[in-house]
Amino acid sequence: MGSKNQTDVSHFFLLGLTDDPRVEPVIFCLFLFMYMVTILGNLLIILAVSSYSYLQTPMYFFISNLSFNDICLTTTVIPNMLLNTQTQIQSISYAGCLTQVCLVLFFAGFESCILSAMAYGRYVAICYPLTYTVIMSSHLCGLIILFSVLISILNMGLLGLMVLRLSFCTNLEIPLFFCELSQIMKLACSDTLVHNILIYLAMFIFGGIPVSGIIFSYVQIASSVLKIPSVTGRYKAFSTCSSHLSVTSLSYGSGLWVYISSAVNILPNKTSVACIMYTVVPQMLNPFIFSLRNKDMKRTMKKLISIVPSL
Repeated sequence: MGSKNQTDVSHFFLLGLTDDPRVEPVIFCLFLFMYMVTILGNLLIILAVSSYSYLQTPMYFFISNLSFNDICLTTTVIPNMLLNTQTQIQSISYAGCLTQVCLVLFFAGFESCILSAMAYGRYVAICYPLTYTVIMSSHLCGLIILFSVLISILNMGLLGLMVLRLSFCTNLEIPLFFCELSQIMKLACSDTLVHNILIYLAMFIFGGIPVSGIIFSYVQIASSVLKIPSVTGRYKAFSTCSSHLSVTSLSYGSGLWVYISSAVNILPNKTSVACIMYTVVPQMLNPFIFSLRNKDMKRTMKKLISIVPSL
């Protein structure tokens, strides 16, 4: 098979979710609805945290950062997909594809760091409640976000440069609705051994280490909660972690599904569904999970929604 150097590649082709023109309007309406719900829900979370002083705590600080990240991640993927569906254009420029890959890498890595930081915050709140405000100071929370941004930028830059060094074959079709790193790697004609090693290293840093930290935090939390003599007290302590556990399970579970789908070369439509579960569904559901399972957030959301008709 002939090959092209990366400098000769001008476009990739996104095959999308379907090649049936009758289904495309349904897909467009569905994804537009999901995108609008994602933007509105996460904006309400950010507005609630920034507007009410009783929500300006470390936990809600991380939640608002997660909401902002969810908006950015979804916006990286969905608008271009909606535009392609409407215009029937399947191509994306080489520069546009590389940009999309880098942004998805950054926001996915940043999300993993935030979820890990939230688990640490829950650990401190339950295991060291008397010193929680001292340990989880605004200075520490700011440093955690800064470190998360820097390490995510480093990961994005390293893997982005790796893609720049690839040479591609004449087949430039990506069986998804956005440019995803593992699918780009499959199109390469050049040797990808070093690239795969770097990808596994990145997966360990942004997957293995955070998950290990989250598991450790919740083992310590469970150990402390089980020592509480009151059943009501144990339930209350566990309930404060339920939202984070739900969001974490949804995020890492869908991410693992994407990895397995790409690794074992299952049908393209199933890989697309896996990517939807990773880049669209969690970001849409997170505001509902945090709102419906948290009394303070639920009360604040009712206030915000009641203000809207009077504007």
